[in-house]
Amino acid sequence: MRVGITYDLRQDYLDMGIGEEASGEFDRPDTIDAIERTLVSLGHSPDRIGNVRRLVTRLARGERWDMVFNIAEGLTGFGRESQVPTLLEAYDIPYTFSGPLEAALTLHKGICNRLMRSFGVPVPDFSVVTSTEDARCVELPFPLFAKPVAEGTGKGIDADSIVRDREQLVAICRRLLDRFCQPVLVESFLPGRELTVGIVGTGAAARAIGALEIVLLDEAERGVYSYVNKERCEELVHYRLANDDEPLVREAIEVSLRAWRALGCRDAGRVDLREDAQGAIRFLEVNPLAGLNPEHSDLPILCRLMGVPYERLIGWIMESASARARSA
Repeated sequence: MRVGITYDLRQDYLDMGIGEEASGEFDRPDTIDAIERTLVSLGHSPDRIGNVRRLVTRLARGERWDMVFNIAEGLTGFGRESQVPTLLEAYDIPYTFSGPLEAALTLHKGICNRLMRSFGVPVPDFSVVTSTEDARCVELPFPLFAKPVAEGTGKGIDADSIVRDREQLVAICRRLLDRFCQPVLVESFLPGRELTVGIVGTGAAARAIGALEIVLLDEAERGVYSYVNKERCEELVHYRLANDDEPLVREAIEVSLRAWRALGCRDAGRVDLREDAQGAIRFLEVNPLAGLNPEHSDLPILCRLMGVPYERLIGWIMESASARARSA
């Protein structure tokens, strides 16, 4: 099978003058190398395409693929993760991972939270702040947690994200609004354990691989899985396989599958959750385009701890996408 690979390479954006944090979600060369190498080992013929603009150029030349392995995040806007899937659907080209609707819904955490509540998925109390005046009117008890409504990789999250009073809330919301030019999600702070559940498959066929617990080391930024902690995870974070015999972990897996299926997410990804002050699990977000660096990304780390080789993970993704393509 000829498999195109769409992706955003971080160095390309750094070369354009886009900063370290702004390009933080994008991929490193070794991620693309690993995916390409694995596709070859699975019997496919990979073809590196790159970002959405390069995809447009090649489509205009008349090029087509049997499947596109899409991990492109896009650069701006709430629909940035939907750009490549939308374009591929316009040309009737099958691709891996979730579609345009799921990508947009999961990126905007405020809208996703509202939708999750309608499906009975437990989310923390939250408010979406679009101005400093909104921040002054938030009616949630402190402590709170503030982050950009549509970013990943911990962007905009640091030790100051844990908010203790109204003055701090207004100040951090003002800073995030100015810095990211998007609303701020303000949630009840969840002080307990943080888990991420890996999922493969689509719809009724979706299943949990397992759950990974994120444990911050003494040198890490305290209390938050921040941008710095994620960037320097090898030295600041300990990843521990969560025991699915524990009630909290079983609950996390059940909630994750419910959220995944409710949103219609496909092929593979992660659901992030955290324990509240009463010991109950709460949904944080779905990542339908989970990082796939074999050493650095949460989903492959979880697979490694579960004894699942990287080749098998990529194989599961391709099998799920191919099954969808055959049934379309």
